[in-house]
Amino acid sequence: MLTERAIVGLQELTARDRVLTAREDLLTYAGDATPLLGARPAAVVVPRDAGEVAGIVRLANEEGFSVVPRGAGTGLSGGAVPSADAVVLLFPTWNRILEIDEPNRCAWVEPGVVTADLHQAVEELGLFYAPDPGSMKVCTIGGNVAENAGGLRGLKYGVTKDWIRGLEVVLPTGELVQLGGKALKDVAGYDLVSLMVGSEGTLGVFTRVLVRLIPKPPTTRTILATFATVEAAGAAVAAIAASKILPSTLEILDRTTLRAVESFAGVGLDDEVEAMLLIEVDGRAEAVDDDAHSITGTCRAERATTVRHAASPDHADELRTARRAAFTALARLRPTAILEDATVPPSAVPELLGRIRAIAERHDVTIGVFGHAGDGNLHPTCLIDGRDAAEVARAEAAFEDIFSATITLGGTITGEHGVGLAKKRFLPRQLGQPGVRFLRQIKAALDPNHVLNPGKIFDPAPRCEGPPLGHPRFVDAT
Repeated sequence: MLTERAIVGLQELTARDRVLTAREDLLTYAGDATPLLGARPAAVVVPRDAGEVAGIVRLANEEGFSVVPRGAGTGLSGGAVPSADAVVLLFPTWNRILEIDEPNRCAWVEPGVVTADLHQAVEELGLFYAPDPGSMKVCTIGGNVAENAGGLRGLKYGVTKDWIRGLEVVLPTGELVQLGGKALKDVAGYDLVSLMVGSEGTLGVFTRVLVRLIPKPPTTRTILATFATVEAAGAAVAAIAASKILPSTLEILDRTTLRAVESFAGVGLDDEVEAMLLIEVDGRAEAVDDDAHSITGTCRAERATTVRHAASPDHADELRTARRAAFTALARLRPTAILEDATVPPSAVPELLGRIRAIAERHDVTIGVFGHAGDGNLHPTCLIDGRDAAEVARAEAAFEDIFSATITLGGTITGEHGVGLAKKRFLPRQLGQPGVRFLRQIKAALDPNHVLNPGKIFDPAPRCEGPPLGHPRFVDAT
């Protein structure tokens, strides 16, 4: 519990006006973008610098409350949902790009820097930071690091972990450490940077992030291919993956998603086809032309009904923007949209697409599918009314089957959203009990008092799990 003494301690560490306890303020930070999950925290604190963060974490160990670091709240696994005794840490003014080191191709940034702002700043210098989550105009670098976020360019360029060279971190015991650095090669001890990336706020609070940069690709070509069946589109994805050509982007949208996106964005997509692939290749002009020609041929060989190239850079940008609006567009159709990220090897994409369609029919739910098909990361999005208990139960059963199919196909329950609260009941199926026990041992060693974001990814010790998807109704904790 957060005692009055702890509140006074927080005010002394920061300032009275940066410790929020009013009910209306707390409700604002009761959840993230994950539906059907939420709990009002005990307080919200806005630290000014790393020293204050360290002090807050030390106080948490002394007074027995938990600390939940929060970025922009765009997470989709319940990772920023607080517990009732939690103090939520906010970083709204931590939005500075501290240094862009062009000779060493890296940049130090604060955790509150918006991802798209970092893109713009480095691209003006001819440099490139590749991770581009769908929420990149809102989400922040600190949150991206916590969740190991991916994006449309993940097929060629990887996910956030591939772009982090160093971190300044407040550990769960309140110590401030710097991990990694500007050296291109560093094998001094365990790879602690990689341990922290994707730790979902459970092992440290990031106060500075050192990102890797590369030269910006000089040329990009955008291709649209449509298909009469979603399985044919999946087969084209597998064929492109096997062709030894590496697109920067290879996205899929099924008919449900296409219709929603075209209604929302109005960019001239053919919403009568069953599926569409959005493909991009980048690099030097000659190689891009060759790759685009080969991909066009592969799509036609896999029975694409149409294949066309973006008419201009502005048109290509319109298409990318429309794809990024897929979740927003789908969410307009029903009161509740549950977005997941089942991920399989690329060769298994056609099989998973077929299974998702059959699962949706079996459980009588509407599921729109889009996602980063080139790296096997699909986003089945179930559209329901969260106030209808029967409909919620059918959705939960559908995702139960989808994740079982994903694991059977050699995949993972999350490719980029994280486990958080929403998917922790599925983790033992993927890792086995020894794997989960290993995770618990790491957490217990670094955070013996379970101060940082407890209950995310796994419970501290085995106990009866919650409802089938870990999606409890919204809780207004008191």
